[in-house]
Amino acid sequence: MLLFTQRKYNISQHMAFERTSRQAFFGVSALLFAASTAVTIVWGVSMSTMDGMPMPGGWSMSMTWMVGQDWPGAALSFLGMWAVMMVAMMMPSLVPMLFRYRHAIATKENTHKGWLTVLVGAAYFFVWTVFGIAVFPLGVALATAEMQQPALSRAVPIAIGVAVLLAGVLQFTPWKVQQLACCRQAAGCNGVLPASPRAAWLQGLRFGVHCVQCCFGLIMILLVIGVMDLRAMAIVAAAITAERLAPAGVHVAKITGIVAIGAGLFLIVRAAEGV
Repeated sequence: MLLFTQRKYNISQHMAFERTSRQAFFGVSALLFAASTAVTIVWGVSMSTMDGMPMPGGWSMSMTWMVGQDWPGAALSFLGMWAVMMVAMMMPSLVPMLFRYRHAIATKENTHKGWLTVLVGAAYFFVWTVFGIAVFPLGVALATAEMQQPALSRAVPIAIGVAVLLAGVLQFTPWKVQQLACCRQAAGCNGVLPASPRAAWLQGLRFGVHCVQCCFGLIMILLVIGVMDLRAMAIVAAAITAERLAPAGVHVAKITGIVAIGAGLFLIVRAAEGV
C-alpha cells in the first residue's frame, strides 16, 4: 500500500512538473513572438516614413537596398532586421514543431529539455539568418544595376508581377507538396530523438532547411513586394502558418497559389498599361 501511494505521488509530481514546463514553454514562446512582432512593426513603420528613390518605370526603390559607403553597417542593420522579422513571421508555425520535439527527446529532465529546445530554435533561425546573408548582397547588386540601367529599371514592375505569378505556380508543384509534407511531419513521430546538443542542433538545421525550401516562393513574394512592407509581411506570415497548421495544408497552399497567380497577373497587366 505504501509503495502504491509513493508511486501515485511520483506520478502526480511528474504531471505537475510537465504542466509547469509546458506553461513555461508556451509563455516564453508567446513573449518572444510578441517582442519580435513589436520590434518588426516599429522598424517597418520607421522604414515607411523614408521616401524611396523614384525610378524609371514609375516605382520607388526601398532605402533597404541603398547602402552607400557603409556596407558593413548596412549589412548588419539588414541582418538584424531580417532575424527579428523571421522570428515574428515563423514563430506561429515553429512552436508546434518545437513542442513535439520536446516530447520526442529521450530525457525526462525538464531543464535539459528546455535547453535542447532552445538549441533547436537557435539552429532553425541560424538557417534563416544565412538565407538573409545571401539575400542582402543580391538585393544590393540588383538595386545598383537598376540605378545604372534605366531600361532594367523600367522592366521592374513587370518583373515583380512575373515573380509573384511564378511563386503562385510553385504552390501547385509536387516539389512544394513534398517540402510542405516534411514541414508538417511531427518531430519524433518515427521514434525517440537523442538528448544531445549536437543532435538538437542538427535537428534545428533540418527544420530550418525544410522551412526555407517550403517557404521559398512566399518569401520571394515578400522580397519583391517590399521586405519591410508590413501588410505583405502579415499576409505572407498568415499564409505560411495556415498551410503548416491547417488540417488540409496542401489545399491551403493551392488557395494561396491561386491568390498569388491572380495578384501576379494583375501586377503584370497594370505594369503593361503603364508602359
